[in-house]
Amino acid sequence: MIRTLLKYFKPHMKLFAIDMFCAMMVSAVDLAFPMLSRHAMYELLPDRMYSLFFRLMLLIAVFYLLRAACYYLMVYVGHTFGIHVETDIRRDLFRHIQSLDFDFFDDNRTGQLMSRLTGDLFEITELSHHGPEDLVISVLTITGALIFMFVIEWKLALVVSVLIPVFIIIIMRERQNMAASSRAVKSKLALISTDIESCISGMRTSKAFANEEIDLDRFDASNSNYRQAKRGYYGAMGRFMAMQEFFMGLMPVIVIAFGGWLIMRGELNYIDLVTFTLFVTTFVTPVRKMTQFSEIFVTGLAGLERFCALMALEPTVKELPDAGSLQVSEGRIDIDHVFFSYSERREVLEDVSLRINGGETIAVVGQSGGGKTTLCQLIPRFYDVNAGSISIDGTDIRSVTKESLRQNIGIVQQEVFIFADTILENIRYGRPDASFDEVVEAARRAEIYDDIMDMPDGFSTFVGERGTKLSGGQKQRISIARILLKDPKILILDEATSSLDTVTEARIQRSFDELSKGRTSIVIAHRLATVRNADRIVLIEDGHILEEGTHEELLALGRSYAKLYHTQMLA
Repeated sequence: MIRTLLKYFKPHMKLFAIDMFCAMMVSAVDLAFPMLSRHAMYELLPDRMYSLFFRLMLLIAVFYLLRAACYYLMVYVGHTFGIHVETDIRRDLFRHIQSLDFDFFDDNRTGQLMSRLTGDLFEITELSHHGPEDLVISVLTITGALIFMFVIEWKLALVVSVLIPVFIIIIMRERQNMAASSRAVKSKLALISTDIESCISGMRTSKAFANEEIDLDRFDASNSNYRQAKRGYYGAMGRFMAMQEFFMGLMPVIVIAFGGWLIMRGELNYIDLVTFTLFVTTFVTPVRKMTQFSEIFVTGLAGLERFCALMALEPTVKELPDAGSLQVSEGRIDIDHVFFSYSERREVLEDVSLRINGGETIAVVGQSGGGKTTLCQLIPRFYDVNAGSISIDGTDIRSVTKESLRQNIGIVQQEVFIFADTILENIRYGRPDASFDEVVEAARRAEIYDDIMDMPDGFSTFVGERGTKLSGGQKQRISIARILLKDPKILILDEATSSLDTVTEARIQRSFDELSKGRTSIVIAHRLATVRNADRIVLIEDGHILEEGTHEELLALGRSYAKLYHTQMLA
């Protein structure tokens, strides 16, 4: 894990080197002050070299000005280095999440993934620059001070060298307790963030059912758990701070007491005791930084571990090392003895075989849960078949890159997602390099142009979170405009007109009929009246193809399709 982190240091080593150099300069100044003061008290003041004494004091003041400048650089450059590392890690993590397949997003909530991309990475950033800073300052200052102390008086230095590790161990133990409480708080915060995200996303449903009180009770429970965890954290913080301040105050007392005893025995003089006291005061910052480093290291390592665990996940839909680029000419799709299940408990599709000729329009119908959408999700490889194969123009889709496969397939999904952006950018998402005129033409063909022109800002209208300012039909037509702009070789329309009124549906159906000419189209529909003109209709139930034929042929059979059609007509 540490090697993984250091990999992100390499592009920004200049900033890291400046940060470490400044940390060493801070330690050097802290160590210089006691020794220069000792020299002044031993040499300059007794010999009445007052001019040199004040020059030395001025020089020390300049050193402390330099120290302040180093702290400025440590804060500015160090945090700049940290944010560069964080940005690089977040980019790689987001790119990796993008590479994962639908099954990953089926099993992970949005709030948890947001926590991985924000909270965990912040902890890694703190470890990246505060960790080395604190470690360098602590180790150099404490080690250097102890060396000087042993040179001056080894007995008193021995006492200090025994006290420091004892104090650090006790304080670090309290710090670890505080860190454990902090992790509990962050865990509760992740849960409450997930609950908030869920409640806000479902606010309209909550209001529709008048269940605000139920959601408030659920939120209050999470909020209360967070409060309890926070109280425990503050208790641990209070114990840590009290223990730290006690030991930091106790150390000078022990040094003066033992040093006074040595003075009484004639083994130490007042100047060396003052020097020891000055060195002890320099321990305050390093000891605090050492204990702080222990928490940063533990929490940062935990965040790094979660990052590495997520980065170690591999896409379940894997590309071959020599995967080629798919070139679609006819658009013929061959589904050959396909088996598929989301889990080991039940097959969603079982021994399904189907040939869709190039340029043919196939309607896939059947009751909900029969496997219609699943079958269409296998064609762009959102999931991989458990057995069997799917080919396009004779090329197994597992032998080509997912990108080239999906570039040739246009999908209007059953659940339309609208980005929190303008209408223009939402339509242009189908082809990001499209011109404004091309976007307008796609909007006209999707029967959404007039609606857009009636809006205050036209194509620049901001649609709100998930398109809250649009009606269901408008969302659906914008998604259709996207697919018209993409102009793919193969179309998959998964209930693409389900949110539209009958008149608009008929108008858009004409656009689909025009778009489908010369293309392979797969239309999933519940309303059978919308697919009567399909070249073929395939009825899927319980993962099997039960019937296949034209609308008239299936009605003539008088079996499942005919019963379903007549039932809908009666309704």
